[in-house]
This record gives sequence, structure tokens and C-alpha cells, in this order.
Amino acid sequence: MSAALAAVPEVAPQRKVAIICSKGGLDEVYPSLILANAARQSGIEAFVFFTFWGLDAITEKKVDHLHVNLAGNAASGMPTVIAGLPGMESLAGSMMKKQMEELDLPTVREMLGILNEAGAELYACELAMKMFKREKGDLIGEVKDVITAGDFYDLADGAQIIFT
Repeated sequence: MSAALAAVPEVAPQRKVAIICSKGGLDEVYPSLILANAARQSGIEAFVFFTFWGLDAITEKKVDHLHVNLAGNAASGMPTVIAGLPGMESLAGSMMKKQMEELDLPTVREMLGILNEAGAELYACELAMKMFKREKGDLIGEVKDVITAGDFYDLADGAQIIFT
């Protein structure tokens, strides 16, 4: 009997990634979406947990109007005094969107749809929803549910956790 058991191949556990998106700038949301998409393309189970300003990426009225955060962003190469001028974030966002179009990258809304179709799961943080006075009906249709941080840990059991 032990010989028969030894012949049964061991099944490899399913790889899984849990991505936390806590920022809502255009330049801050894309990394979460790109990582989730790459995971699904690699056959890795993926879900994205949107919390705090990351909720903007999945809020119907905000998803198409994300901007680029320049003020205080050392990587932007722009002095804060200039980055904080009126219209600079809008200009930077327009420039980034143009560059993404040239690279044929989907918009944030399109990426969320692609992720949903690929089987990635999108979740909103219940506490952040309460803090920002948002209801589930305020979110895009691709969001599977509004969950607590404890629910997040249950879903993330055995997953690699990435905080963007």
C-alpha cells in the first residue's frame, strides 16, 4: 500500500498574490494594476485591495480623473515650489496619459476591466469606505466586494503581499 501512495504525484500549491493599493495618483495606481495583470498572465491567483486614496481608482466618479502627484515627490525631479503651482498636476497627468497612449497602455478603467475578465478579484476596504463616506454603489461594477482588513488577511492566507 505504501508503494501505491508513493506513486501519487504531489500537487504544487496554487501561487497567489495580494496587492494593496493605498494611493490614488495615476502614477501610483498603475503599478498595482500592472502587477495584478502580470500575475494573472502567469497563472498566479491575484486580488487587489483598494484602501484610503486607492479607492479613487475604483470609484465611478473618480476613476477617469486620476492625476499625478508632483508636490513632495522627490522622484518627479521638479521642485516642490513649482510642482505645487495650480495646474501642474493636471499638466503632468495629461503628459503621462499621452505617453501611455503612445505605448498603447489601457486606461485605468480599461485595466480594471481586463483584470476582472482575467479572474483577478478587486476589493474595497470597508473602513476607508466609511472614512470617505462612500457606498458600494459608488464603486465601479468590477469590484467584487467591500471587505474588512481581517477579511483581507483571510484572502491573503498563503499569498505574497505587495504594498504599492
